[in-house]
Amino acid sequence: MGVLFGAGPVMDAFTVAFRLPNLARVLLGEGALTTAFLPVFLADLNERGKDSAARVTWAVFVSLAFFLTFLIVLVEAVLWSLAWAIPLSSEAQLLRNLTALLTPYVLLICLAAQLGAVLNALGRFVWPALVPSILNLIWLIALWGFIPRWDDEVSRIYVTAVSVLVGGALQLLFPLVVLHFSGFGFRSDWRAAIDRVWKIAQDMLPVIIGLSITQLNAVLDSFIAWGFTQPVGENVTMPFPGSPHYPLTAGAVTALYLGQRLYQFPLGVFGVALGTVLFPLFATHSQQGKTAELRADVSLGIRLVLAIGLPASVGLMLVGHPLATLFFQYGRFDADDARLTGDMIAAYGSGVWAYCGLLILQRGFYAIGDRMTPMYIGLVAMLANLVLNLVLIWPFGGRGLAFSTALVAACQCAATALWLQHRIGPLHWRHIAQTTAKTLIATMGMAVVCLILLDQLVSPAIPFGRLVRLGLPLASGGIVFLLIAQALGLKEPWRLITGKSLSNSED
Repeated sequence: MGVLFGAGPVMDAFTVAFRLPNLARVLLGEGALTTAFLPVFLADLNERGKDSAARVTWAVFVSLAFFLTFLIVLVEAVLWSLAWAIPLSSEAQLLRNLTALLTPYVLLICLAAQLGAVLNALGRFVWPALVPSILNLIWLIALWGFIPRWDDEVSRIYVTAVSVLVGGALQLLFPLVVLHFSGFGFRSDWRAAIDRVWKIAQDMLPVIIGLSITQLNAVLDSFIAWGFTQPVGENVTMPFPGSPHYPLTAGAVTALYLGQRLYQFPLGVFGVALGTVLFPLFATHSQQGKTAELRADVSLGIRLVLAIGLPASVGLMLVGHPLATLFFQYGRFDADDARLTGDMIAAYGSGVWAYCGLLILQRGFYAIGDRMTPMYIGLVAMLANLVLNLVLIWPFGGRGLAFSTALVAACQCAATALWLQHRIGPLHWRHIAQTTAKTLIATMGMAVVCLILLDQLVSPAIPFGRLVRLGLPLASGGIVFLLIAQALGLKEPWRLITGKSLSNSED
């Protein structure tokens, strides 16, 4: 995408338009639906049998399909009515058209995520994990084989949007086939389970808000960046009292989006995976009334997050610019675009430990049946992020938006931990402090090695040289971190590397 479009108004418009279906995927398709759906599904599976669980599956599927279809029709009507109600600039028209074209992707990806939740509940984690790669594969094939056949970039971006819809259709087809062969194919008697659908829907709303604040803040960053970006070929002052200058130029939205993709890599690989594995453990101990074991589980989750999240945060802050250069600086994506993207990677990356920690702590609340407290804390965090965005965008530009999200996430994580402790009793802070201290020492050693190597290695133009400039500091720093961790007796990184069971939560 960077090669074909660069970091300009067309890519900015696509980035904002694609954020909306992605947000719906997070709100409806993944964390919230899974958290609300799994207890009901598992209860039916264990107490009433496979047939009852299958009916629940398809009752939720059909109900979600009807709801999302209605929502999509409503959004499309609003978007297309804008053409008659409000005169739009060329950038706004492009954003409107791309949003309308990409909105049906919401239906496809949310239904695919719901079926993936069923497969996860059945202990089949590999197939749902492969679903996102289908979109990536179709998207890349289109970028390499079809999209360059169009001459102008506006036509190319529309073809890109169509390729996303094709990928979404295949993403839905894939788990449908797997589920059929798992014995959970479509059941025509799904209406018999409609009462459980209402329970799931009632449980989802607070979970949606609580789990999605970090993503909502990132989307808010993109919308603010798009609104505060100077339109191409127009005056540099904004239509506000005092005629202030626009704080951002074209490309800031794209840089923010790419920065978010990079910090979400460790979040997805580690944070989401760890939350998915730990949540059933939390729920089991909570249902059995084993509060001491639950505190040990949560404390272990925090220690694992800190042992990986802190070095990941520091690492992204150190290598943000080499990452952006290696991955994106080709074709129309020039050195200035890469430099801005590197700033965003570093700013967002500073909060990786907090983003991961929130995923663990919020699931602690959900395990004890408290869906409201994370929502209340999250709403305050979102308001704080909005205020900080509007304050920091003027002195720091796009970096201010990213730093605001990271700072708010850190405060939200601390508040969530303290409030959870109020509900379940004191966490194992002595062990958490020991893990934190050892991790910080190992991380400092890693940082020193990375800084020395980054200073010695120049930034070559060829991709292999760029890979060396990024890979050598990363590999060397990672080895130093693990060696220091071993010397200090820091067990958590090795626990993850060796795959030691997380159900053994002793300290």
